[in-house]
Amino acid sequence: MNDQQNTLFVIFGASGDLARRKIYPVLWYLFRDQLLPPGTRFVGYSRSTIVKKNLEEKSKPFMKITGQEKVNLSDFWDLHSFVSGSYSDDADFKKLETYLASYGSTNRIFYLALPPSVFEDVTTGIKKFCMAKSPVCHTRVIIEKPFGRDSASSAELSEHLAQLFKESQMYRIDHYLGKEMVQNLMTLRFGNGIFSHLWSRSAIASVQVTFKENIGTLGRMGYFDSFGIIRDVMQNHLLQIVALVAMARPVSISASDIRDEKVRVLRAIPPLKLEDCVIGQYTGDKNADPKSEAWFGYKDDESVPQDSQTPTFALTVLKIDNEQWEGVPFIMRAGKGLNEGKAEIRIQFKDVAGNLFGKSARRNELVMRVQPGEAIYMKINTKTPGSSGFEFHETEMDLTYKNRYTHHYIPDAYERLILDVFQGNQMNFVRADELSEAWRIFTPVLKKMEDQRIEPLKYVFGSRGPEEADEMCRKQGVEYSGTYQWKQI
Repeated sequence: MNDQQNTLFVIFGASGDLARRKIYPVLWYLFRDQLLPPGTRFVGYSRSTIVKKNLEEKSKPFMKITGQEKVNLSDFWDLHSFVSGSYSDDADFKKLETYLASYGSTNRIFYLALPPSVFEDVTTGIKKFCMAKSPVCHTRVIIEKPFGRDSASSAELSEHLAQLFKESQMYRIDHYLGKEMVQNLMTLRFGNGIFSHLWSRSAIASVQVTFKENIGTLGRMGYFDSFGIIRDVMQNHLLQIVALVAMARPVSISASDIRDEKVRVLRAIPPLKLEDCVIGQYTGDKNADPKSEAWFGYKDDESVPQDSQTPTFALTVLKIDNEQWEGVPFIMRAGKGLNEGKAEIRIQFKDVAGNLFGKSARRNELVMRVQPGEAIYMKINTKTPGSSGFEFHETEMDLTYKNRYTHHYIPDAYERLILDVFQGNQMNFVRADELSEAWRIFTPVLKKMEDQRIEPLKYVFGSRGPEEADEMCRKQGVEYSGTYQWKQI
């Protein structure tokens, strides 16, 4: 296919929250930095009629604009046009096609910033009427999560899409795969010989992948109560990270070879069991300011049913049944209303064999901070400076990005991923078989939780989550000394 053709980037749901908060700002950054293919234009499609000036104002708070960039911003918005219509009427898709065809022979990228309820109608309309017509032009479709809510619904969606598009035309976007530290995993693992002999059960005691938010869901319910934290974060974002941490060395750095290895390691993970899960739901902190979010529990939101058993916290323990990882727990922790906001990968190594120093030597840890503030640090033991004996001090070898890479621009995850779509690079997008394996792992336990109406454990807003989660980690052999705290400078 010829990437030198002009490109039309069509946004379905152009008037929505995702479009103005993420998509339009990211397209602006790509335009500003001259990363878009020449001749790119943007078409917004929505049910309501869009007034460009209004959309500009609504998107502006989410755009980073310096004084000298205002002229370029005006040029950016000049490339936008809008079409209104329904998401299910053939006549409206014919109208859209007539408009797109007025630009001549073009590549076409369709971004579905839409609720799942209209995916089927919109993708059918695209296939029937709006595909690129020239054999030298390509069509690509970007699909936002959720990709179903269990194995059956995900398979139904995948089967529907497979009847319309080739896998090479589909870009299932998981924005965590666009984050700097997640993308760095490949380089860190396979570009440093020091880790070659350490990255297995022989040296690693446990792997923890953590996503914590110090905000709740008050006023931001959206679809959360019908999905919960496991479907919202764990089955997709965190499991993708697990796959990148645990996969074997790929044959090459091609998208297909990397995704093949991710699928291979996911296939080695048995379905999750209920006894390997801890779920919780936050309650309000009645010692907090009554006007603060912390004072409100999950069910204090009037849009949440009072009998809701939706988990806002989950800890799960995965096992990988292969030679490299047998016996190593992969612990995923995700929650809202916790004591801090962060996402990280923590590799805890085994105790030193034949340790000369008894219990004084703490376990080494390699930590990759995904957000906020990208960093890699290695927790090590050293002799306390000035001491005459072997008095231990825990410290770190620290690569904090903002200190080391002061002149490097780290783009937003969506910025990377949308640029990948323009370039036809599918490495950081979820393939259908990856999705199928992910749901195979989680669907049985989700069904059991819902069928048996398992009551989430209560935890107070601003805490670490249920105490049972920490106890589960201890049972899996995770050691936490409490004597060391990494401080980002």
